[in-house]
Amino acid sequence: MMWKKQAEFIWLSSIRHYSRISPPRPAVIRVSEKKVAHLGPPKAGPKPRQLLSLPPFPGHNLPGKHWGRQGHVTAVSWVKYYFDEVQDSVIQSHFNKGLVQMECANMGDSFVEQGQMKPIRKIKTNEVMEPGARIFLPVSMVEGRISKRYDTIPSGTLNPNADEIDYLRRLVKYRDSAILVLNKPPKVPLKGNLPVHNSMDALAAAALSYDNNEGPKLVHRLDRESSGLLLMGRTKESVSLLTWLFSDVNKSKSLSKAWNDACEAMYQRYWALVIGSPREKQGIIRAPLSKVLLDDGKTERIILAQNSGLEASQEAMTEYRVLGPMINGCSWIELRPLTCRKHQLRVHCAEALGTPIVGDYKYGWFVHRRWKQMPRVDIEPTSGKPYKLRRPDGLDVQKGSVLSKVPLLHLHCRELVLPNIAKFINVLNQKSDNLFPTLSSKPDGPDLLRFVASMPSHMKISWNLMSSYLV
Repeated sequence: MMWKKQAEFIWLSSIRHYSRISPPRPAVIRVSEKKVAHLGPPKAGPKPRQLLSLPPFPGHNLPGKHWGRQGHVTAVSWVKYYFDEVQDSVIQSHFNKGLVQMECANMGDSFVEQGQMKPIRKIKTNEVMEPGARIFLPVSMVEGRISKRYDTIPSGTLNPNADEIDYLRRLVKYRDSAILVLNKPPKVPLKGNLPVHNSMDALAAAALSYDNNEGPKLVHRLDRESSGLLLMGRTKESVSLLTWLFSDVNKSKSLSKAWNDACEAMYQRYWALVIGSPREKQGIIRAPLSKVLLDDGKTERIILAQNSGLEASQEAMTEYRVLGPMINGCSWIELRPLTCRKHQLRVHCAEALGTPIVGDYKYGWFVHRRWKQMPRVDIEPTSGKPYKLRRPDGLDVQKGSVLSKVPLLHLHCRELVLPNIAKFINVLNQKSDNLFPTLSSKPDGPDLLRFVASMPSHMKISWNLMSSYLV
């Protein structure tokens, strides 16, 4: 009998009892700044954000930048060059956290048909850039502070007061003897007529003449609703030269090789937020434009030409590139116009790509009428995990952002590269054939000037909203 009890005890002790209560999470001890120990679960790591794609590295000859004798460009130098408006400390912080990545070599295009990205690897600041290399980094790199004071529009007067003059001069990014570069706010027209007094040309003539007898003159166009870099000429010679540069006529070659090279390197780049996403992530739009009159006989509208031969049309080309994946039904794209036509970018986005710009009710009214702005879940292409739009605390989304009831136009001229007019203007006036072939070593500045302008408040709000955390 005794041996049966012993066998039963051994059998019961061999049975493992499982508790329905889950085991406690691993705990760690943290010490705060006040040297107080806290026992709790490990702190969750940062969630990845959607990635922003930089353009392929073009090579060592970057406009407006001289790299000296080092003979190579590092990754941090290329990122700082492209994001000229971002503080160096922010860029360095992203490198230190291992958030900057590069596409693996010999992998082809970074986007595949299913929307998945090909392998990428983390890089350090001293990584040497090779032509064609593509860098990816979180969109948080470009997140900016939103000014509590919304972009002020000067009052409608031809004689601005001292505060308005100070406001206009704060818009000036660059000034020399030949040109003036401003960061134009939205909703300010360029050309004024009888009922419009707060136009850019009238305000510039009244407040931005500085030491000249006459105010600066417009040499190219920006739509009233758009924002960004606006170039103005300060002298008759510079106005004539800039107008010729922005025209689409066949430009004859000059005797100066440096001037010819600078003209070929000139370009503009825009950032835009569009509804939807283009099928191809990058490409060139070749779609001629024509002008038509609506039924009222007064309103003009630009449309894609039908190539019927019955209507006058103009050639129009735009290079585009998708900056990142689609979030909440919208995508950020970079546009580079190769021709200068009225409303070219807006029509190409709306009709050629089928993705109208947010806030463009003139050419994208049909899509805006059906567009739902409510936050929704999308898939992050690198990991396949879901993420959705977030609303940071204290952010007023009703100031024309993508979640506003009536969004403003999300089209911004961000980057401008052009010849140094003040440097070349005297050289081009010379009649002698004995011109030096390059001017880069002369003390009067570089051959090319490059400018980068930050986005207006409503686009910054949209950018911060679109840089969503994974959920």
